[in-house]
Amino acid sequence: MNQQQDQLETLHEIRSIMERSSRFLSLSGLSGISAGLSALAGAAVVKWYFTQHSINYYQQVGGNLTREDILFLLAVAVGVLILGFCTATYFTMRNVRKKNLRFWDNQSRRLLLNLAIPLATGGAFCAILIYHNILFLVAPAMLVFYGLALLNGSKYTLSDIRYLGIFEIVLGLFASVFVGYGLLLWTVGFGVLHIVYGTLVYFKYER
Repeated sequence: MNQQQDQLETLHEIRSIMERSSRFLSLSGLSGISAGLSALAGAAVVKWYFTQHSINYYQQVGGNLTREDILFLLAVAVGVLILGFCTATYFTMRNVRKKNLRFWDNQSRRLLLNLAIPLATGGAFCAILIYHNILFLVAPAMLVFYGLALLNGSKYTLSDIRYLGIFEIVLGLFASVFVGYGLLLWTVGFGVLHIVYGTLVYFKYER
């Protein structure tokens, strides 16, 4: 019986070593929470801007926004991206140091590459939509391409991120149908879901 248990423990250890060698497992749940809070802050700024300028998202997102309005939205989106990236990098690197692992290795390179391709494609597609003034599809496209990026990268990191990707895609599809709720669904996808995901990951792997 003891021999059988030893064999099982050995198999589990081998499996753990193989998983660590093929996946980047140091993503921090706090990274997801910080990214979600950044998105909520950005959405609050946009909501404030719309209120100050009497902009009705449902009526004007179809193409009636001014050049200044679009530039402001782009500035907020870039700000949210930079803030979320910086805080996520900080918490992930802190988690890496805590586990005495390397941040930049083959696993992290594969993860970033598989995330970057769908994200870059989505960014280019959103730029084309803005160029053609098809603004009501920008928020849905961001959600869908981000979800695809998470699905694509999930095989190189925590498997839990796959479910976040699926939810992001579903929200993006809903937003493409119910265009008047694009901002709300964007906030749920990039804000609320990130916080929920980050909290679950934190209590599952880091506590």
